[in-house]
Amino acid sequence: MRQFGEVSFVLPTGEGTLAVYWIEGYGGGIFLPFRDATSTQETYGAGRYLYDTIKGADLGATETELILDFNYAYHPSCAYNPRWTCPLAPPQNHLDFPIPAGEQLIQL
Repeated sequence: MRQFGEVSFVLPTGEGTLAVYWIEGYGGGIFLPFRDATSTQETYGAGRYLYDTIKGADLGATETELILDFNYAYHPSCAYNPRWTCPLAPPQNHLDFPIPAGEQLIQL
């Protein structure tokens, strides 16, 4: 993967900037992994994915903007089975505030 840009956003819980990647193999496309303050307690400890055009997680874009909707944030495949190897959120995509939206861990 190759970083090709970044996105900045403001939410009620905080504001941040995330690196955006281009997947150079496996079909190409835009990829945006992140980790936030909900990781390990409410969401998968290694983070979640917000944007992955290979898997159809694409809410739209222009030449200068991506539509980000954290309600669509989801756990990577490795959250469900240890046989999967997943790219994880790099340090620059770790947020120190919670994003209480998207896929959550099931509390039994």
